[in-house]
Amino acid sequence: MYPNVQAYDRGVMFNPDGRLFQVEYAKEAVRKGATSIGLIAKDSVIFVAHKNITEPLAISSTIQKVFRIDSHIGGTYSGMVADGLHLIDFARGRAQNHRLIYDDVKSVEALSREASAYMMQATQYGGLRPYAVSLLVGGMDNGPKLFEIEPGASFLGYKADAIGSGKKIATEFLMKEYKDNMPFDDAVSLGVKILKKISEDKLTVESLDIGYIRDGSEYELMDMDELKNYL
Repeated sequence: MYPNVQAYDRGVMFNPDGRLFQVEYAKEAVRKGATSIGLIAKDSVIFVAHKNITEPLAISSTIQKVFRIDSHIGGTYSGMVADGLHLIDFARGRAQNHRLIYDDVKSVEALSREASAYMMQATQYGGLRPYAVSLLVGGMDNGPKLFEIEPGASFLGYKADAIGSGKKIATEFLMKEYKDNMPFDDAVSLGVKILKKISEDKLTVESLDIGYIRDGSEYELMDMDELKNYL
């Protein structure tokens, strides 16, 4: 036993085994979040997310899981809602700031790196806690790009990825059924199929968000009529 073990549980500091307990707790919060999936298809990036509506009187349209960050970038999150919304707003602000200063769009990778650096600050200073959220950020930037940023602030590029409570099952499905250069409709259908397998309740248009960016077009969020085509 190490002396005063609880001291390593109260702030962002390494214990003698090299573990950051607060970061591990944040990752556990992500594992309890609703599942979101990102896929790179032929000339497009797609986000398919489950909206876990637990309140029977809640208005589903006020709950959003997939967001426009810039005209060519979208994103989704899993984990603590307030943290996810805050980081989406941060990414939007940095993308717009880049436009104002340079009169050009920020690359998907550069924006993901900046969001990662911002999240890393919460793993280094006293009085802060790590963000209890994982992000998927993707868009069209000399081709489709997709990145995951996790609570420990590391980020990695993917062809297809999942975050949230169904990550393990979704990843297994993606490894078996995802293919490079999938047609747009096939990729969307795969994402919805995976959420149906993971979701304990029946997947409906009220509990589903799908956003996408296609080459030559700006970010779009599917409306209910479009969602029905994939359910």
